[in-house]
Amino acid sequence: MRQNKMILPTLREVPKEAEITSHRLMLRAGLIRQLASGIYTYLPLGYRVLKKVERIVREEMERAGAQELLFSALQPAELWHQTGRWDDYGPELVRLKDRHDRDFVLGPTHEEVITTLVKQEISSYKKLPVNLFQIQTKYRDERRPRFGVMRAREFVMKDAYSFHTSWDDLDVTYKTMYTAYSNIFSRLGLFFRPVEANSGAIGGEGENHEFMAMAAVGEDTIAVCSHCDYAANLEKAEAADVPAAGLEPTADAPAFAKLHTPGTKTIEQLVAALGLEASVFLKTLVYLADGEPVVAVVRGDHDVNEAKLKDLVAATTLELANDTTILRTLGAPVGFIGPVGLKGVKIIVDKSAAKVASGVTGANEADYHLQNVVVGRDFTPDTVADIRNVVEGDKCPNCGDGTLEFHRGIECGHIFKLGTKYSSKIGATYLDENQKSQDIIMGCYGIGISRCLAAIIEQNNDEGGIIWPVSVAPYHVHVIPVNVKDEEQTAIAENLYRRLQAQGVDVLIDDRDERPGVKFKDSDLIGIPLRVTVGKRAGEGIVEFKVRKTGETTEVSIEQAYEEIMGMVLGQ
Repeated sequence: MRQNKMILPTLREVPKEAEITSHRLMLRAGLIRQLASGIYTYLPLGYRVLKKVERIVREEMERAGAQELLFSALQPAELWHQTGRWDDYGPELVRLKDRHDRDFVLGPTHEEVITTLVKQEISSYKKLPVNLFQIQTKYRDERRPRFGVMRAREFVMKDAYSFHTSWDDLDVTYKTMYTAYSNIFSRLGLFFRPVEANSGAIGGEGENHEFMAMAAVGEDTIAVCSHCDYAANLEKAEAADVPAAGLEPTADAPAFAKLHTPGTKTIEQLVAALGLEASVFLKTLVYLADGEPVVAVVRGDHDVNEAKLKDLVAATTLELANDTTILRTLGAPVGFIGPVGLKGVKIIVDKSAAKVASGVTGANEADYHLQNVVVGRDFTPDTVADIRNVVEGDKCPNCGDGTLEFHRGIECGHIFKLGTKYSSKIGATYLDENQKSQDIIMGCYGIGISRCLAAIIEQNNDEGGIIWPVSVAPYHVHVIPVNVKDEEQTAIAENLYRRLQAQGVDVLIDDRDERPGVKFKDSDLIGIPLRVTVGKRAGEGIVEFKVRKTGETTEVSIEQAYEEIMGMVLGQ
């Protein structure tokens, strides 16, 4: 491609709206332009990278035995009513009506659609298993689009769905897809970790893993063991069930007593006023689970993990109750709520909180708390379970030897075992060997194609700009004649350009009549892996060869440059 004719509007100034490195560089390097909040146009350079990511994903999916198809982004609301997600999915679902006043959605995902297709086309166990995928634009009305293509309202996604006669069969495909995803992210040049995860809005009945690109700007917190390979999203992470020293309840614990604690509503205020560690407080929070109040109790130094709590109570929606609701429901003011004496409401206590020997908690009366509270003696929880966020330093639940450390990550892929969540509601069944109807068992596998671009840039950049891995670079080589008015330089550059193109190498030649400094800055900014500068020594057959990743620059013969390029490109 000739740069003189290319739509490649690089920017010298950092755009004010860009908060993170990848967003800034995608705008500055002329990859994207914003059309509206969370909606972007991909310019030629950005689109080339997007297509290269798609190619790698497609190759690995097909190698894993998946078949590609393409669904409409426009989906009839009836399907979403059928699974209950029309109401459950929330305001992120883009809803619209056609001219006949019929409801539709712009697909954020395609479980309903693909399950309907399989219901129509597959009826016998002989046709299973099958794995189908598509690469398509998705739509989610994000409340706060940010970080460029990292969290956008319109994005490109690969979603795949597998269909099975048994959980064992699903497990085989799940492992195959796990391997395929590892191959994909390795080929994209990403430093990533598969982590145990929560299934979120997609749901499911079995294990699932997120594939996280490690990056400081990642929106997800990952708990990683210092000793073994355990890694989990904070929503899913657990700690070994080891009680803190001195917190085991004892039979001779003193009876609880009322404390006057005027104006002390927070754990911090109580710690300061009473001189106790935060770990001895029984922090009590009230949630509405599908509109019904639920009380969650954790230690004062812990936080409720809302994803775990939501799964435990099998709720579609979960939110903190407001002050008015709490007072009306429990008759107690916020800041002084406690589990002792509560009636008519489900009480769930975290496992760590249940081990506190002599706890302090709200007395359900303004300006009063209770001390010496023992779980199981002074109140009986409906459930004792793991409902807290782990903290750094917790013991690993896998090996028990290591401690948990926190890192940040960008979710680039997610694989699920869905089970019969969708097939049972859509009516996707098959006849088994005995001609008995059975619900099809499903798996689901997604990759955020456009998000991968941001993740790659976050991990591959320097003060000069982007550093693309060869596998996804928009062009492999940047050929720069220093002076396009010099016929000898131009002729040598053109000859190298044509030779490389003939061998299938993606080449960009900077044939602009610009100052060398401008060309070099643009070259570093857009991040093409290899650069050949044809300058004053061109007449001697010598060019400058630069590797963008290392910054190493050497003077070599034209033939040496050609051989180096072919070796690096073909060896990717």
